[in-house]
Amino acid sequence: MLIYREITFDSAHFLPNVPEGHKCRHMHGHTYRLKVFIEGPLTKEGWVIDFKDMKEAMMPIIDVVDHKVLNDIPGLENPTCELLAVWLWDQLKPVLPGLKKVELNETPTSGAIYEGV
Repeated sequence: MLIYREITFDSAHFLPNVPEGHKCRHMHGHTYRLKVFIEGPLTKEGWVIDFKDMKEAMMPIIDVVDHKVLNDIPGLENPTCELLAVWLWDQLKPVLPGLKKVELNETPTSGAIYEGV
């Protein structure tokens, strides 16, 4: 069974490695939408994991990025959507057994999906 929990957070960032004149080189913000997918067997309760427990595991990590400048967070000095998805995976993997993938939308029409390595 594959389940997911979705959450949103707001962050500012800039991309220091893009060419001069690129609009993303300047500070700007996004309302990110994060979907976290867990895979596993159904338990005797009839779920893979309690969605409440899933949210409780996610929130300390979300608190690190919510209403923050992503570039100020160690490991996110160049916070592209892709690198942020990898960073989120790395933070979530130890606290969410069965983590299958993360889907991060930077805008309603663009995002990244990361399934770990």
